Amino acid sequence: MRATQLLQQACVLNPGGASTICGDRGRTWSETADRVARAGTALRALGIEHGDFVAVLAMNSDRYLELFFAIPWAGGAFAPMNVRWSGAENAYALRDCAARILIVDDAFVDQARTMARDFDLKAIIHIGDSGTPEGMLGYEDLIARADAGPDAGRAGDDTWAVFYTGGTTGDPKGVVFSHQALCQGAVAYLAMLPDTEDLSFAYVGGFFHFSAANAALYITLSGGTHVVLPKFEPVAMMQAISDHKVTNAVMVPTMITMMLNHPDFARYDLSSLRTLVYGGSPMPRELTEEAARKLPGWRFYQIYGMTETGGFATMLRWRDHVFDGPQAHRILSCGQPAPGVELRICDPDGTPLPAGELGEIVIRSDYLMDGYLGKADQTAAALKGGWMYSGDAGRLDADGYLYVVDRVKDMIVTGGENVYSIEVERALYSHPAVMQAAVIGIPSDAWGEAVHAVVVARAGSAATEAELIAHCRGLIGAYKCPKSVSFSAGPLPTGPAGKIQKAELRAPWWQGRDRTIG
Repeated sequence: MRATQLLQQACVLNPGGASTICGDRGRTWSETADRVARAGTALRALGIEHGDFVAVLAMNSDRYLELFFAIPWAGGAFAPMNVRWSGAENAYALRDCAARILIVDDAFVDQARTMARDFDLKAIIHIGDSGTPEGMLGYEDLIARADAGPDAGRAGDDTWAVFYTGGTTGDPKGVVFSHQALCQGAVAYLAMLPDTEDLSFAYVGGFFHFSAANAALYITLSGGTHVVLPKFEPVAMMQAISDHKVTNAVMVPTMITMMLNHPDFARYDLSSLRTLVYGGSPMPRELTEEAARKLPGWRFYQIYGMTETGGFATMLRWRDHVFDGPQAHRILSCGQPAPGVELRICDPDGTPLPAGELGEIVIRSDYLMDGYLGKADQTAAALKGGWMYSGDAGRLDADGYLYVVDRVKDMIVTGGENVYSIEVERALYSHPAVMQAAVIGIPSDAWGEAVHAVVVARAGSAATEAELIAHCRGLIGAYKCPKSVSFSAGPLPTGPAGKIQKAELRAPWWQGRDRTIG
């Protein structure tokens, strides 16, 4: 299997159909395929050889999406870079993968110039909408001058892409994927969804992350339409769904909350959207019920996974989003394994545990990473006997539903008891005044760590520290309840995938101490 097969499949299924919509630009699959072949020829002419990395540092665009296929067409390997990282972090990634070409848009011209002074790049290519900066090559000019040359034929175990993860502690890690793995992942992802035809997807996550990259692959495989937005803004997202009759999207719960609570929410027709995949954190019951009431046609699907597993490993389908009856407990799970995925729960020695027992989640599939680029020791620690050790704590029930309790590193040890922050956050989210909540461990001379909650209240609502603690005491054990609560006026800090950055919330509490958490 190879990357360009996905593109060829789209041209067979829907040659005259819309492939990309980006601002005022729209193209068909035949047009996109021609542009990919020309861009691949141009990259090869610049000196890209078999397996050379081409790095992309840009906001989402239709041109960026073409590069998923044009870079392997040229014979290269794709290195999407994190737009939320600092220049130093991206310079590390560029050095780590030894990229030969850097592709940037208008937002990253200055960063590219800085990095170019320290790297022996064959070229910097500009894919922005403004004029081509001095010293750079224009993407559209390269396409216009190039012929549609042959595909380089990279496939199977050849590297297609490296996705960078981490960077908050230690060096970032380049997670390497083969053509075979990502193609298998695209097939499996599409197979999990309720509809496989006449799809369109609105992007709000960055292409450097699997929340968008998975859709870039499976929507192409289905011959659907990519509606490309540079980033998430509630109004822009609602406008795109309304204007382009979008059927599919991926959002995290905080994004859904922002849309549902926007003062202009009622102005937009959002009825075309059929499948909303969410991840990053559990969907609070109150948010699910509110969304089901306001958007009755939307079907919610939760995914669980990580970069190393291709962005997904399980899915909780819409049929399991129920709050009453004998299967109501499943709403607290992350669903069942995706096609081709095997799950185990293991003890610290790696011994599989029976259903119901708590341990580390271990995953095996054909779309796992090959490893961490240039980091053999870290690869060996994560991949053992073909299984990916996730670092997440969880359990499986008798029906194969996975219950993720917490990140192992986010577990709070207070007075010798283990407290999983997700349990406490679920209790907090059930209070009507709570819009966002994050639970962390803070220093305690008496208990080692104390449970602390950081809360953002809903507009027009208010709750006191004592009220929220009392509310939790009615739902979970006393030792799990927050010992203290702080309130934030604005949204809590989030990472590229929309996950709340607990390390950032913890940092001020542990500053200057020998022992830190996370």
